[in-house]
Parts: sequence; C-alpha cells; structure tokens
Amino acid sequence: MAAGQRRHRGPGQRAGLNRERILDAALALLDAEGAGALTMRRLAAELEVEAMTLYNYIPTKTALLDALVERVFAKAVPEPAEAGPGSRGDWAALLRDYAAHLRTGLLRHPGVLALAATRPAATPAALAAVERGLSVLTRAGFPLGRALDAINAVTLFTVGHTTAEVGTADAAASADWVAEQDTERYPLLTEAARTGAGTDDADRFTFAVNAMVAGFGRGLFQAQEASDNNAADSGN
Repeated sequence: MAAGQRRHRGPGQRAGLNRERILDAALALLDAEGAGALTMRRLAAELEVEAMTLYNYIPTKTALLDALVERVFAKAVPEPAEAGPGSRGDWAALLRDYAAHLRTGLLRHPGVLALAATRPAATPAALAAVERGLSVLTRAGFPLGRALDAINAVTLFTVGHTTAEVGTADAAASADWVAEQDTERYPLLTEAARTGAGTDDADRFTFAVNAMVAGFGRGLFQAQEASDNNAADSGN
C-alpha cells in the first residue's frame, strides 16, 4: 500500500473488535436488559458491526452463552501458588477463595445466574480452571471423585445462595413484617428480625462455606486415618 493511502474496512468490520470486547458487551447487555434482549443482532448493533461479523469470533448463540458462563467461572478459580511436586498446597484456602470470587462475579453479573444454573461451564478455559482446582485437592490427598464432589458442592451452593440474594430485594420489608408478629409465639424469630441477627448475606455465605470446607477436611482426615489403619492391619 502506498504511503498516505488509507485501507478501508469492509462491511461489518470495526477496528479493535475481538472476542473479549464482544463478551464485555454481551455481559453489559445481559445485566442491563436480561437474557431476552441478548441476540446476535442486538449485540452487533451495540458494537456497531453487522451480525455476521460476530460469527468470526463466536460461532453460535450457544457458544456465546457458554462463553459468558466461562468468563465468570474461570476467573473465580485462583491460580494456585507455585508448589513443588510433593507440596499439597492450601486446598482449603483455594475453595474458600473460589466461593468468594464466584459469588462476587455472579453478583456483579446477575444476568449470568440463570445461565449458570442451567448449563455446565464446559469450555476449554472453564475446564482448565476446574483442572487447577482438582490438582490442588488431589495433591492434598483427596481421591479424585471426592475432589470433584467438593468443587461441585461449593459451586452449587454459591450459585444457589447468590440466586437467593439477587431474588430477595424485599428482604427488609419481610424482616419488618416478622418483627411485628407475636413475640410470645415467635420470641426468637421476632428478636432476630428486630436486631438483624442472621440477615447479613455475606456473613451467612462465609459462615456456610467455612463450615463446608471444614467438613471436607474432617472427611479427608477420617479417610486417611482409615487408610492408615487398614495398612497397619495388613502389615500385621
């Protein structure tokens, strides 16, 4: 091309368009207007390109939805710290951090919640994130099946709890109603409603995740203890 000439972009092309920008725009549209508004045509309009241009980056609407779930889930799994071959890593911290990051991501993008509850996070990036978590848990001594159970249990609880948080906008009004009930018949419930005890979503979430992780740890210890005892009996 001669100096000073300007190359014209073809129909539907736009400088700087890439998969990340498309997903950012899709998330913004999903959060603002809900899943019903998220079509390839509408997304293309938001990005000021032709709809067919999007298919160069994301082949189908299904792939777009999968990518949105991937975006939230894959970012929630922290990168494990560098560890030697014999290191077990801090599996409990990984699960707690994963739950906290996933909740934060879902609250930031509530439009993804309905997708997360109905479709698996089955993209290469999402699978790589799960693989990272399984690696830490199995190095810590979890059998592979139990490691996957732990990750799935934390995931399902987080999605369910966050869905409830987003769907209870009238929680304050409900607490006010409970506080006005018969204090002799419901002394503890009315006290909780008046004082706000047990109504903090973040505190409840952290309490429950810590309890789950502690339970996983006890189960792991008991399994290892049973295995050691069996080994000792076999050696006698």
